[in-house]
Amino acid sequence: MLYICGTPIGNLEDITLRQLRILEEVDLIAAEDTRHSIKLLNHYNIKTKLISYHANSSEEKTAFLIEQLLQEKKIALISDSGMPLISDPGSDLVRLCYKNNIKITTVPGATALISGLILSGLSCSKFVFEGFLPIKKSNAILEKLKTEHRQIILYEAPHRLLKTLNLLNENMPNRKISIIRELTKVYEESLLFETISNSIAYFEFNKPKGEIVIVIEGKEEEAVFNISIKEHVELFIEEGLRKNEAIKKVAKIRGLAKSEVYKDTFDLNKL
Repeated sequence: MLYICGTPIGNLEDITLRQLRILEEVDLIAAEDTRHSIKLLNHYNIKTKLISYHANSSEEKTAFLIEQLLQEKKIALISDSGMPLISDPGSDLVRLCYKNNIKITTVPGATALISGLILSGLSCSKFVFEGFLPIKKSNAILEKLKTEHRQIILYEAPHRLLKTLNLLNENMPNRKISIIRELTKVYEESLLFETISNSIAYFEFNKPKGEIVIVIEGKEEEAVFNISIKEHVELFIEEGLRKNEAIKKVAKIRGLAKSEVYKDTFDLNKL
């Protein structure tokens, strides 16, 4: 069995009794950084064997873990903090477990993106998560996200925060934005700004520290009612939705039957 275990994102007390039991019972713990994880294990006097397993681990390391699992060993997969696979390594190992009919389960724990959203001061009902923006293709991603109606959650490192905020301001100005840093730690801070430019002004004089969660207000859906049904469908198609998906989404937003949206769309423009 492979146990995908969440670990604290800051405060070591944010761990469940089940997580502690599993970490003690398994034969092996595969950790993103053993130097980091040993502090958690030592804190709870857990003596289970620890090996490294990270984004740059070789195929041989993955094969070794699969071999151990096939020999009916129990392995816990953990990251430095939060749930593995969320902006962290582990997806390849999980896929190979499915391929080899190895049982998988999750031992839920703290997750920075959910904690950040809850503290953001923005609506929590709908959101998208993009993790860390890539260094070279940030603009292309933000170009697609600027028409997103749900709240947008990003992760960012302190030394890149101002650069990212400036990119956000170029693509989606006049949006509310929440910056949450050092979650669950002594110097935890959550700030809600009326505009992205306000957040830039703040952090130009207050150097950011610690890991950061950014939550950006989504584009107001009410604005799309100023366009026709056909234009509304075309807008979502341009964003990457398939024709039928766009029609379904427009029908839901406008409170119309899909057949009505379909008829108006095809009568006005053969897509």
